[in-house]
Amino acid sequence: MKNTATSERMAQEDREFPGDQPDALAQATLPENVSPEVREFLSRTHGHFIDGTWVGEDAEQLIALADPATGLVIARVASGGKAEVDQAVAAARRALENGPWSSMVPAERARILFRLADLIEEYGDQLSQLESLDTGMSRTMMRDIGIRLAADQTRYYAGWVTKINGDAITNSRARATGRDFLTYTVREPVGVIGQIVPWNFPLGITIQKLAPALAAGCTIVLKPAEEAPLSVTYLAGLAAKAGLPSGVLNLVNGYGTTAGAAIAAHPGIDKVAFTGSTDVGKEIIRAATGNLKRVSLELGGKSPVVLLPDADLDQAIPAVARAITFLSGQNCMAGSRLLVHTDIYDQVLDGLVEIMEAMSIGPGFDGAHDIGPLISERQMTRVLAYIDIGMGEGARLITGGRRKTEMPGHFVEPTIFADCNSDMRIVREEIFGPILTVQKFSSDDLDEIAALANEGVFGLSASVWTRDLSKGHLLAGKIKSGQVGINVHAAVDPATPFGGFKQSGWGRESGRDGLEPYLETKAITVHL
Repeated sequence: MKNTATSERMAQEDREFPGDQPDALAQATLPENVSPEVREFLSRTHGHFIDGTWVGEDAEQLIALADPATGLVIARVASGGKAEVDQAVAAARRALENGPWSSMVPAERARILFRLADLIEEYGDQLSQLESLDTGMSRTMMRDIGIRLAADQTRYYAGWVTKINGDAITNSRARATGRDFLTYTVREPVGVIGQIVPWNFPLGITIQKLAPALAAGCTIVLKPAEEAPLSVTYLAGLAAKAGLPSGVLNLVNGYGTTAGAAIAAHPGIDKVAFTGSTDVGKEIIRAATGNLKRVSLELGGKSPVVLLPDADLDQAIPAVARAITFLSGQNCMAGSRLLVHTDIYDQVLDGLVEIMEAMSIGPGFDGAHDIGPLISERQMTRVLAYIDIGMGEGARLITGGRRKTEMPGHFVEPTIFADCNSDMRIVREEIFGPILTVQKFSSDDLDEIAALANEGVFGLSASVWTRDLSKGHLLAGKIKSGQVGINVHAAVDPATPFGGFKQSGWGRESGRDGLEPYLETKAITVHL
């Protein structure tokens, strides 16, 4: 007689992780210390996770994924489009309206999220390896920081599930009409959510969107970046393993111009959450007008780092170097625009050159290097083009500025341009690479300094460095940015709201503010 429990477990495992047939990849392209589990995962062609089942592994249209440190193909995923998005939306709608997710008590939803957080930690080594191979980021950084942050963020929102409550309202009509009314509000999920995540920190940004949506009771159609979908694809398997019912989380791999565009315009999607470039964010807004779906956007940045003359340079200079080289400058919070008082200008430049020229450059999988590769040849070409633009505009190149041609992959030296001005393109435009522009100011007037920091169309992150905390608070209040640090840059935490002013986005992620966009408020009035 067949063992039912064993059969159910095997069926669950088949649902959790994709593919049966190994893809004919040259495994010699992988670093020697890649684990057998990750090698086996990479050897398969990965499809889409729709309604609790992996589909599309045999698709004719595939996306080849390359290790940015070598340029060699390490895996392939299916390229989905409108048809796959339609299937995913239909599955998400069924799960929202008729599935066990819609009737599940809050405590049970919370238990699933807590279990997912545990699994992220349990499989943290596999996720770290995949993220490093796919994006080029440091495997050590991902394991020690990225995994912990993803698990903490999931637990943060798991704790919110049982605390999403409405209010009882004292109704003023009772006195005017002589009748008694009871008015109360309930909080309901917005509905089916389309989530589109970028390639620079895929797992962390996915969790930043996924956890609050699940806490609110929404269902999701998720599209990872076509350049780096591996850790997010693995995460979908962990979500099923945690007990998430079929159809609650659906994943469609594909290009932004096909699968992403289909999500943005789909009439069955109630809200889109997107992280990426400002130009693409504007396209999503236009596409969303068909059914007036809600939109939240986390877009570009050109973050100012302001060093006042009394700044503690022993702390500030290393922090500035880290702020522009973290993820090889490929992050929206990068401190890419340094504003330095003339009294400390030369000292700061000398200190930055010393630190950045000592930084080691190499594959992120080694975990031993300060700077990894850029994500692709296309991105490397873009960054190198901006270096040429900077020199053409008259900025003074004081270190870096070259591709590391002696290494395979997409490596660019950390680069500093001094004596910049606000009219330069390298100062105004987001480069998304390890390029720091430095501007000098001589004023001690906080309004004038803030005006310099506020130049440009972005307002995502900023920092002020000073020993005078009164000045720090005053200047932080004048800077138009969603996040301002005083003697720290880009301090993130699951409870801290994150988002931008101006063209850096709409809405906030993380914290209680990150939960609200996934909830509707319904007012109910009863005539007693």
